[in-house]
Amino acid sequence: MDKRSVLPALLAMLACLSAAHAEDVLDRSSRFQIPAAPLASALIQFSNQSGVQVAAAAADVANRRSTDVNGTLPSRVALSTLLVGTGLEFSRVGDETVAIRSAGPAETSDAAMSTSARPDPGTSAIAPSQLPADVVLDPRPPADQELAGNSLYRFIEHHATTHYLVTGAARNLARWRGGRQSICPETRGLTAAENAFVTARLRAVAAYVGAPVQPDSRCKSNILIRFTNNPQAAMNDVFKWATVYFRNRYNGGSRELIKFRGGHAIQGWYMTTTGDSQVLNTEPALLRLSLLPVWPQLDQKYLTIDGEGRGSGIGIGVVILTVDMTKVGDDTIGTISDYLAMLTLSVAQSPDHCDPLPSILDLQSTSCGTRPRPAAMTAADLAFLKALYYLNTGLGPSLSLEDIEVNMLRQFKHR
Repeated sequence: MDKRSVLPALLAMLACLSAAHAEDVLDRSSRFQIPAAPLASALIQFSNQSGVQVAAAAADVANRRSTDVNGTLPSRVALSTLLVGTGLEFSRVGDETVAIRSAGPAETSDAAMSTSARPDPGTSAIAPSQLPADVVLDPRPPADQELAGNSLYRFIEHHATTHYLVTGAARNLARWRGGRQSICPETRGLTAAENAFVTARLRAVAAYVGAPVQPDSRCKSNILIRFTNNPQAAMNDVFKWATVYFRNRYNGGSRELIKFRGGHAIQGWYMTTTGDSQVLNTEPALLRLSLLPVWPQLDQKYLTIDGEGRGSGIGIGVVILTVDMTKVGDDTIGTISDYLAMLTLSVAQSPDHCDPLPSILDLQSTSCGTRPRPAAMTAADLAFLKALYYLNTGLGPSLSLEDIEVNMLRQFKHR
């Protein structure tokens, strides 16, 4: 197969959906400092700090408490956060006024995503997100006990590929390199609005941590997120393609490395590239591609035959992830999107572990016991990604694991 046809063969061009939001009082950012409190009191503080008038019936807000909101945020995001877990929603009733009311099954809040009319037949419903796709909140930094001992270093190992690719190249962590090797995600299998939400969320997280993002929303896709009730069929297509394209590498028993596994809700493949100075101006399809074993089976310490890990660093060229909708449970589309964002920005370890520092990767862990499940990327997740993309990704290797640890600690101290 002609190497130049690899990307067109896998990822068809798709016009990414975008929605233009009029700039108004709900989009205006303000500095919020609202502690968790009785909801009626919190709404008064929100109104005073945002300038947005709030109308609510006393019976609706009685005996309910808000979550805390701290930071500079758009008013719609701050209000959505206040209402998390209350069973209430808001809607606009005037240019500068919103009304609070009970969330009903036939209506969605101003910030919620639709869950109807899915293109993928039989796809199970997933819960809406409380926050817009393009807002990345600043979570609390880790507590001292979470940073004790070597917990931070272990956390970094579980989020980076050097833990698996036995190359001795401690500064060659897999990441997007820039130029044409910048992220361009595409989502399929949900409603148009939900596909757009997941795609926008991946782009927003990447931009927040400094990863290279292709600015044109109609770019040629190199990240494919597929939601489906039949992951076997979706993954078989890629498996058949890979056994032909990488025919000299995946034969006999090695075919099992890239074969579908049914035990995880989210799984897929990474294709990585080498190319040294060419990475800023060369299509991934023209570089030497390496297909890693199907994630999350990377703990087999697989080393590619073309010496991946040498040169100036490993570039992520293509990511294909399949979400089994029969296994995602009650997680919201926002939570699932953050999990997918972590997997697209760094080649992470199997999720079957639980570090002292909370991580979005805990979402699929079976080892975290009674620890609360994450709702979004944690402070440690975001700090790791910022450290991974701290250096110019197109001009040299990444920070070493030790330097990433120092970089993350520096970020925590400034919070």
